Amino acid sequence: MRVQLKLVDAGDLYYSWRWEHQPDEPRVIVVPRELVQDALDEWAAAVPSPLPGENAGQALRRSLTHGPLADRDREIALSTRMAGALFPQRLAAELNALLEQGIRPHLRVQPSPSTALVPWEALRVDEGERTVHCTDVSVLAPATVGNATGRRVPAFDPQGTVVGVLDPRVPGFADSSALGSVLGEVPPELAALATGGVRRDDADREYLEEALATASRFLYVGHVTTGEHGLDARLHLSCTAAAAGRAEPIGAHRPLTAADIALGHRPGPARPWRIPARVALVACESGGEVRFAEPSGLVAAMVRGGAEHVTATRWMLPTDEGLRRLVPDFPSEPVLGPAVLAVDAAHRSPDPVRALNDWQRDAATLWETTGEAIYSPLVWAAFSTTWAPPVDGR
Repeated sequence: MRVQLKLVDAGDLYYSWRWEHQPDEPRVIVVPRELVQDALDEWAAAVPSPLPGENAGQALRRSLTHGPLADRDREIALSTRMAGALFPQRLAAELNALLEQGIRPHLRVQPSPSTALVPWEALRVDEGERTVHCTDVSVLAPATVGNATGRRVPAFDPQGTVVGVLDPRVPGFADSSALGSVLGEVPPELAALATGGVRRDDADREYLEEALATASRFLYVGHVTTGEHGLDARLHLSCTAAAAGRAEPIGAHRPLTAADIALGHRPGPARPWRIPARVALVACESGGEVRFAEPSGLVAAMVRGGAEHVTATRWMLPTDEGLRRLVPDFPSEPVLGPAVLAVDAAHRSPDPVRALNDWQRDAATLWETTGEAIYSPLVWAAFSTTWAPPVDGR
């Protein structure tokens, strides 16, 4: 059974939820802002997304070296406080009633800007138990996106083409620069996911638009940067400054914006890109558009273009090189590569939401039982999957 939970910032925090089999019985509550803000502020200070006045490097250093996500006991205490402050008691009781009947519910969350960083999957709802242990969790796309006129969701073909763009070379940026390599040395199992190879220098917007139009899946591992509004969220491909598009060039490179995908990147009439049924964007803050009042970034562009499942991240992802540099005693095992493999496996499965949640649940259990840094919610809790099924057969 599925329940849709929507949050709205209007001074206080407004919650509304309805079970999809009982659409005429919505529940609404208002939580005074002072009861939730401390927990939200603590979490914002824990994750590696820049606080006001910070740059990306400072945010990563803060989170990785002093933050609770690097310490199991502190993280458990914070996630427990988060659950107590943010999870409506009545909704929790309704979920528990289903669990007692042997029914695993599915929670579809539409965050507000102030709750954009909340990892609902990772909230510690009981001793040794996170939400994801007992409930499937996904992100609910805004109705204006999922129900948009003209949106067509292609049927997913498990044997169809997969477009894998892994660590594309960004013109004008060396491997060790801000838009350089995110994967470093790539093992064979990861390299096998890349169409045409890792670190391609020809994976530009012209190639990608054509490839996605007939694909079943898209896997992107690379750089995303955010702008002043959702439509300015940017993928960094191998596009030169001469490429057509809405973003201003950065030296020899022009980023591909969410607006370029949603409206078309060429001058003239709008020509939205056609997007495959499943999309995974493994990049820093690729799902960060929910921080804006009008969430119209990369995830929305993919959904509007036809994607049914879009996996993206809430905050900045550390690279393995960044972890080794900033946390000298961090284990030598890679973290980002296994996360890419887990996301890809989820998108190969019949149910990407449940499969991603299964990986997150296993990681949460290992974090609680071992405290090993490679299982910290720093990485696995960053991911969420937006599920936007076809409406009325479209």
